Amino acid sequence: MNIVTQMLFKKYRTLQDYVRADQKEFEQDIRSTGFFRNKAKNILSTARMIAGEFKGRVPDTMEDLLKLAGVARKTANIVLFNAFGKQEGIAVDTHVKRLSQRLGLSKQENTDKIEKDLMSLVPRELWGQFTYWIIEHGRKVCIARKPRCPECVVQQECEYFRAMNPGKLRK
Repeated sequence: MNIVTQMLFKKYRTLQDYVRADQKEFEQDIRSTGFFRNKAKNILSTARMIAGEFKGRVPDTMEDLLKLAGVARKTANIVLFNAFGKQEGIAVDTHVKRLSQRLGLSKQENTDKIEKDLMSLVPRELWGQFTYWIIEHGRKVCIARKPRCPECVVQQECEYFRAMNPGKLRK
């Protein structure tokens, strides 16, 4: 994705470049990312909507962001936090979902319900950063296939650790 976005940002430098982009050509530009047809359709539709309905400005409310093609709460939360410093919720991607369940923070499968569970547990002033902390913890410690439980600083709170290591909590 990082390689593709580097190329995209060189080729398409302004909002109008995206608005005028040819769908088939854009599909080829992002082909390697997977689901390229749907992504291309959503990106170009979003560009047109931002140019038209939002007068060239990225919306800064959850309600307006959710009107954009392909944007759900996860993306809206990330945009609101990173672009506008707003903490409207917690972005739940596959990593946050996995760790929330493994740590026992949520038993839900639906990302909106997981987000609601997390929002009730995490202080609002930390919502925006929480996603990144969980993702980093999942990459470095709580790895999907082989978690490094002995290195984990939250093992005493972790349902997975307690289930896999009864009586072996770190002191």
